[in-house]
Amino acid sequence: MRSRFDARSTPTLCLTALLVLASASLAWAQFGRRGGGGGGFGGFGFGNIRMAPADFPDRDFTLCRVMYQSVRQEADGAGWRTDYPVGDRNLLTRFGELTRTRVSQDREGINHWVVRLTDDSIFKCGYSVASDVGTMGLSDVEMRTLRTYLLKGGFLWVDDFWGEAAWRQWSSVMAKVLPGVTIEDIPLSDPIFTSQFEVKTIIQVPRYPFWVASGGQTSERGAETRVPHFRGMRDDHGRIMVVMTHNTDIADSWEREGEQPEYFIKFSVDGYALGVNVLLYAQSH
Repeated sequence: MRSRFDARSTPTLCLTALLVLASASLAWAQFGRRGGGGGGFGGFGFGNIRMAPADFPDRDFTLCRVMYQSVRQEADGAGWRTDYPVGDRNLLTRFGELTRTRVSQDREGINHWVVRLTDDSIFKCGYSVASDVGTMGLSDVEMRTLRTYLLKGGFLWVDDFWGEAAWRQWSSVMAKVLPGVTIEDIPLSDPIFTSQFEVKTIIQVPRYPFWVASGGQTSERGAETRVPHFRGMRDDHGRIMVVMTHNTDIADSWEREGEQPEYFIKFSVDGYALGVNVLLYAQSH
């Protein structure tokens, strides 16, 4: 399957893509031996959750995963833990390799955090993520905190929620968090798609077990979820402050990069291209 980002306009992108491929090939060999550090298929263990500290160890780039209460269930979802921790760690690792950005790390490896919307440390997280948000419920306090965080310059990317019921739940939450702010489909002409790579289409990434069991299908709910969406909410200056990838599991392209080469080639190259673009946009806007 041909990659959907364009390396022709910038020659260094060809080398960049090769570096990703080389890194993932090594990761595949390593993951095959040791289960991906807790993230291999069938070996998920959340381990020790690293809550965001009051004072971060450095000013280098990191991300925070939002911990929330699920108020409904989705098939094969894991609430806030979905794609955690391996998806977060892998994205930051490749981001550090593919850009000049200094990524926060210590002797234990890449630093990434979990944060509650009742914690003041959320305001130290310039970039945050959440998954399976079609199950999310927020208290009034959490909604006010999230509103303040976003309007003060914070950035949130939500991913891996499928179908109309999940969309209704998420969009109803955001209508209360940011009343009057429209959710829009972000066109491929937007600068977020050319931060580094030229992304030409929104890929539909299925979770790895579904892809294997279905013989290579990508729409996890059939006709209902056939079309993936890249949507967002902007502030008064036109800056995207919330990204929503609906009917696709972009984070699985990072989390499962080491499962097998075919999955990586089909999904991870494009998934990392999009991930790097969004992170660079969040840094520069």
